[in-house]
Amino acid sequence: MTRTIVASASREIVIGFDQPFCVIGERINPTGRKKLAAEMVAGNFETVIKDALEQAAAGATMLDVNAGVTAVDPNATEPALLVQTLEIVQNLVDLPLSIDSSVTAAIEAALKVAKGRPLVNSVTGEEEKLEAILPLVKKYNVPVVAISNDETGISMDPDVRFAVAKKIVERCADFGIPAHDVVVDPLVMPIGALGDAGRQVFALLRRLREELKVNTTCGLSNISFGLPHRHGINAGFIPMVIGAGMTSAIMNPVRPQEMEAVRAANVLNGTDKDCMNWIKTYKDYKPGEAHAPAPVAVNAPGEGAAGGRRRGGREARMGRG
Repeated sequence: MTRTIVASASREIVIGFDQPFCVIGERINPTGRKKLAAEMVAGNFETVIKDALEQAAAGATMLDVNAGVTAVDPNATEPALLVQTLEIVQNLVDLPLSIDSSVTAAIEAALKVAKGRPLVNSVTGEEEKLEAILPLVKKYNVPVVAISNDETGISMDPDVRFAVAKKIVERCADFGIPAHDVVVDPLVMPIGALGDAGRQVFALLRRLREELKVNTTCGLSNISFGLPHRHGINAGFIPMVIGAGMTSAIMNPVRPQEMEAVRAANVLNGTDKDCMNWIKTYKDYKPGEAHAPAPVAVNAPGEGAAGGRRRGGREARMGRG
């Protein structure tokens, strides 16, 4: 059974077909959030702290950390800002982190200070990217998100996206990176623009699971991009992709409707043993009230979590919800 291990300083999480769905909180990302970007540039991390605490309390399994505040010389500005953001978050909540950047220098800088075993987000099938990112993945012994596009861009043909994913898994093997440390993003297309986008990704997920035997992720809200009441679409999409074999997603855990869909899918998929998480979360449920699990233990800013196992990525997705 494919098992991808990620960890914080003292908490280990397994992503796998027999595990509860891994919710990667998307909120610490200034892409499309002008206020957050301006705050981070000014050295103000109030929103970052708020988003980290809220996502952890809402039940996120991991947190994605992105510091891409500008397209102007990100190689000069992003590494230090990503390190600062990462250190704040990992000293605040004891959840594994996803290092989210398209800047190689920023990924490397973050890996040097990351506690535990973070996920690198991400590498594409572009040869230049593979040659830059995979040595870092191997050096720090961390898993990596493989995005199914290459020098030709994002194909509308799911067979081409599968072929790109297969290429990345094979190139990872060339670097000594096992398939269980590759989490493939098959690229979810907006259903409002491509009517069979749902069927495409369901078929792709089954192939990725059965043929490549890899774990998978996606920018979940891409499916609803451009449509009204996006969270209704997202909530319907969640159990369907889980049923097709997806094992994680970058999404907004603060949305109760979407987290309820995740928890229900875990129950129905048999990964919530004896329905205990569902019962714990909803035993006092009353219609019309938002429900979330009990807040997780956090550290005050600057205190840091004890322990540590090993030292330890940003491809913009089109539609956070």
